[in-house]
Amino acid sequence: MTLDEVMEKLQSMGTEQTKRTFIRHGAKEPLFGVKVGDMKKLVKDIKQDQELAKALYETGNSDGMYLAGLTVNPKQMSKELLQHWAHQASWYMLAEYTVASVAAESPYAMELAAEWMEAEEEMIAVCGWSAYTNYLSITPDDKLDREQIRSLLDRVAETIHSERNRVRYVMNGFVISVGSYVPALFQEAVLTAERIGKVHVDVGQTACKVPTATEYIHKVEAMSRVGKKRKTCIC
Repeated sequence: MTLDEVMEKLQSMGTEQTKRTFIRHGAKEPLFGVKVGDMKKLVKDIKQDQELAKALYETGNSDGMYLAGLTVNPKQMSKELLQHWAHQASWYMLAEYTVASVAAESPYAMELAAEWMEAEEEMIAVCGWSAYTNYLSITPDDKLDREQIRSLLDRVAETIHSERNRVRYVMNGFVISVGSYVPALFQEAVLTAERIGKVHVDVGQTACKVPTATEYIHKVEAMSRVGKKRKTCIC
């Protein structure tokens, strides 16, 4: 499929209701308002197409940019292109999902996560924390830096409630990810979750809720899924 064909298809799949919902969540124009579930039907036709994915992201259309993350090969992403994508992510779905998940499966996952987490720009910092969170979910434990993760848990416990809005959300997700995917650090993640308690995030005029880390981790434990890694974090 060509870029024009894909964009025409996305436009036909969009609805005003979904568009309004995305805008309430923080999406910026232009966008068509395509549900992610519907968008994934296109992925079956496109599969992985690196050049098309790059072109989709460059449209600046939120739906096209999200689809780019579903059809790109993260192993073939350059560090420079990932940096570019991060700086173009205008709202949290692109930062927390598209950029973060692609970065997590790229050769530069930890390098960029560490850099982005220190960024002053909120959406860049969000990319960093979410990329690290995703990396934990797909990476064997013997390849993880446990001391670094412990240090980040301490950082979350000490700073989360004074952090920027969406950074608070992804920091909370990081604690959940440690408790869910790294058995050796399960207890430390639980203790961190207990320390931070309820995390307040302004989700605007939406029904979204911030998961309580302790409850979420214990649900994973109750299902005997602690340490069960995902095959991919791109979704």
